[in-house]
Amino acid sequence: MPKLTIDDKPVQVPDGTTILAAAQKLGIKIPTLCFNPHLLPYGGCRICTVEVSMPWTEGPGRLVPSCSHPVDEGMSVKTQSPATISARRFIAELLLAAAPESEHMREVAASLGISPDNLAEDDLIGQYLFERAAKPEKTKCIKCSMCVRVCAEHVGMQAICFTQRGTRRSVRTPFEKVSKTCIGCGACAYICPTRAIHIESAD
Repeated sequence: MPKLTIDDKPVQVPDGTTILAAAQKLGIKIPTLCFNPHLLPYGGCRICTVEVSMPWTEGPGRLVPSCSHPVDEGMSVKTQSPATISARRFIAELLLAAAPESEHMREVAASLGISPDNLAEDDLIGQYLFERAAKPEKTKCIKCSMCVRVCAEHVGMQAICFTQRGTRRSVRTPFEKVSKTCIGCGACAYICPTRAIHIESAD
């Protein structure tokens, strides 16, 4: 069982344990969005980023998603380092600009000191964020993939999927047609962290 430290607190956990699970064992809170204990680790949103270093490495540690990165013997993890906080704030700005309608996303961003009113305007990335916030798409989706994953992993139907790439990426039915494999179970709506999916009656 690997021994490691998280924020200078020692912990020993079984092989294959993720950094996030080890931190939770110590009562250390790490923000998450695309994580759910009932789904396979994904590491998509990166809001759970932490700084990791090993005894044989020098200089700054590397940033990894704690929800999918396994622990290792002698590992040192920092959940509140300047690099970690900076990375989370940057990620939160991107997600908030992409889905400013989401109350949950606003709450996560606010916990990191981010709001639509204080997005940076002094560089190219800041300008992009400002313009996205000023003219937001009417969506709460942050593309965390939890709906896609629960449909595939637990329902076993793959009734929805991702289409396109980059900023055009979105959740759709295959070929954007009415999905013949959807059984109307509502698992996608239930697990959605931002309540972007709603089940409507056919009546």
